[in-house]
Amino acid sequence: MNKILNPVVVALAATALLLLSLTAQADSPPPHIRVSGQAEASLAPDMATLQLTVMREAATARDALDQNSAAMAEVVAAMRAAGIAEKDLQTRDFSIQPRYTYPKPRNEHPPQLVGYTVRNSLQVKVRDLGKLGSLLDESVTLGVNEGGSVQFGNEDPSAALADARTRAVEDAIAKARTMAEAAGVKLGRVLVLSDQMHVPMPQHYRLERAMAADAVAGAVPVMAGENSYRVVVQVSYAIEQ
Repeated sequence: MNKILNPVVVALAATALLLLSLTAQADSPPPHIRVSGQAEASLAPDMATLQLTVMREAATARDALDQNSAAMAEVVAAMRAAGIAEKDLQTRDFSIQPRYTYPKPRNEHPPQLVGYTVRNSLQVKVRDLGKLGSLLDESVTLGVNEGGSVQFGNEDPSAALADARTRAVEDAIAKARTMAEAAGVKLGRVLVLSDQMHVPMPQHYRLERAMAADAVAGAVPVMAGENSYRVVVQVSYAIEQ
């Protein structure tokens, strides 16, 4: 015997099927073309950031700290005398660590305390690059003896980045048009547009080079070169149906 379906049940089932169909269509992205474009902007640096570290070792923490503080005080005074503003001087790291020796075999003898190491690191922003070489040379003379680097930068690269971003978008548009023409389709509206900036890698100058040339008179030779800022954009175009 055939059963007569309730009209309400039939209507509900049809509505559910329609909603499932619409949901599936919504989850499926429309036909599109995705491209990337990129451009670079090169700028001569107008500032540099130094990392200067003073390390001292002594039998006691007090002696190591006193020796370190005396050397760092001279370094800071030299930076101020060279015209470095207070806002451009910042302590970035400070530590006091015990030093041990480990008699062999280790499992038979405990570690022996032999002294202490004190490290004090100063970050210096140099806005007059003409002073950079002499500041490096003087910092080593005054007691900077570990680590250290120079990172060249630009105070405000926004104008160059805006130009690179414009050219990156133009590059992406040209690629999308070429692909659409080759495929025999037409570009529709922009679905997605995003960008990513790649900042320059730090150019490091190790202080060991300055220390090795300590006997050579004159400022440390430092070449600033150029910073390259790269902008990459991602663009998705709908394909006209």
